[in-house]
Amino acid sequence: MKKKSLWILGITRGHNAGVCLLKDGKIIFSLEEERLSRLKYDGSPFATMSKVLEYTDTLDYIAISGTDPVSNGPQIEFIGDNVYEGLARKLGLIKTYKHLVPGQHPQVIDYGNIHHKLHAATAFYRSGFSSAAALIVDGAGSIKPLTINGQEEFGWEVESILNCSYPNNFSTLYKHIGFRGNIISGAFINDSTEYIATERPGIVKAYEAVTEYCGFQGIEAGKTMGLSSYGKPNDKIPEIFDRTSTNPLVSRNLITPMYPASAIVNSSLYEYLDYEQEDVELSLLENRRDLAYALQEETQKEVFSLIRKAVEMSGQNNIVISGGYGLNCVANYYYLEEAKKEGINIYVEPISNDAGTAMGAALYHHAIITDMFSVDSDNNGLYLGPIYDYTNTISTICESDNIELTDTNTKDIVKLLRDKNIVSIFQGRSENGPRALGNRSILFDPTFEDGKDFVNSVKHREYFRPFAGSVLKEHAHEWFDLRGMEESPHMMYAVNCQEGMGEKIPSIIHVDGTCRIQTVSKEQNNHFYELINEYYKETGIPVLFNTSFNLAGEPLVETLEDAIKTLVESDIEYLYMPEYKKLIHIKN
Repeated sequence: MKKKSLWILGITRGHNAGVCLLKDGKIIFSLEEERLSRLKYDGSPFATMSKVLEYTDTLDYIAISGTDPVSNGPQIEFIGDNVYEGLARKLGLIKTYKHLVPGQHPQVIDYGNIHHKLHAATAFYRSGFSSAAALIVDGAGSIKPLTINGQEEFGWEVESILNCSYPNNFSTLYKHIGFRGNIISGAFINDSTEYIATERPGIVKAYEAVTEYCGFQGIEAGKTMGLSSYGKPNDKIPEIFDRTSTNPLVSRNLITPMYPASAIVNSSLYEYLDYEQEDVELSLLENRRDLAYALQEETQKEVFSLIRKAVEMSGQNNIVISGGYGLNCVANYYYLEEAKKEGINIYVEPISNDAGTAMGAALYHHAIITDMFSVDSDNNGLYLGPIYDYTNTISTICESDNIELTDTNTKDIVKLLRDKNIVSIFQGRSENGPRALGNRSILFDPTFEDGKDFVNSVKHREYFRPFAGSVLKEHAHEWFDLRGMEESPHMMYAVNCQEGMGEKIPSIIHVDGTCRIQTVSKEQNNHFYELINEYYKETGIPVLFNTSFNLAGEPLVETLEDAIKTLVESDIEYLYMPEYKKLIHIKN
């Protein structure tokens, strides 16, 4: 008799909602809700749950991640029964039981109270390490009750250190809990865990507060990272961290926590920070730029102090990093230099945002159920979106007087790029996580001096936003200083150029001289490799300008229909589909 497959669906609710479907421990697909709903930061994974029916009509388990149901987060809350459990029953994915107690379905497991553990599971299971310590630096994870001065108080986990080993051992060694009320800050041991209880925002909330101070949404911290390179050291900027503590604690005077789990820059206490100029974009002001610079410099040092703490507490030299701060590619590059001095091995999870906890929930529950876990190389990549086949539909989708569909090859595409055209590329499965890695990308020739401003204007992005470079893996070390890494396939590091190389690719070099890079091999992405290689044969430069295939404020495109719609609504005219050797031209 054929063995029945084990199907597990991981769900994360809240901002960056999405799902991860496992079959016998292997990822079948993993996708954020916003890619299907087209609503940025969509918090309710309904469309992605419905996508499961294309792969299986039944699930053995649903493992739910996300903010606790009592936290008033942006997601739909529990109303009697779990709404995701209800949708799964309606879709026929799980059994319906009579007289079921709401929230106690035997196939549905809510992991909402171990948010940081699920971040750790995603990173550890995908790291390739046999054992490691996980450092999670997050905005606000699960609600945690602590008894302080005889009273039970509730706060949010913000930074955690966990010891990780197979198959499913994740023991918490350290946890910083942030509270919104006035409590007596202190450190204590509880159940062998070192807790730091404070009324201060964590590292990520400090970053979000400065992000809002610079004129952006708190969740757009990547913009502040880009802006920080335009700043400089400034004696008028107060210290962001309280230096009287041995743990990273944000100055409460400068950054004040707010209800329910946010923070603001208390600029009114500081004359220099309180300054604004009417009718001038905030990002152009010196105080915004210099505070962003100080924030980047100070937070990356404080996070590395936590990396050291993780080594000391766990006895591990292998450290995996996840949580929102894990997407800070400037800080990630900084760690490499410091870690090399101290013999520390670092893996940064590329799906460090909350969307990654859907994967963590699925993998963790699989390890719990089977009491085993083996690293599957198919689970370590990022091309994890659903499978699409447009063989018989390209012509139909392109039926319009304004759309021209022609045969093409890499030589044609390189000629378009050399003629200063923006060319988008659409192929295969979409990338999981926030980075475009050649399957849903916008490409340009990196040698043009004005390339950054030109593409930023077409995408409607801010002037200070940097772009990435995709480089042939075998040439990466000639062009970039990878600080001991063999490759950087997931675009997680903003690296220095080798001497004399940056001036050859000016449109992807940031104001600080760095470039966020993706190394590309044939094995990882053959079509994209062949295109870059053709460009290399033509120019002697093994690097292409690469940015995400979307316009500002929109999710990355997921389907071919999304891609064509983006071209129609922008000045981008060309879409390359290498699998089909087709070029779509929309005459804008």
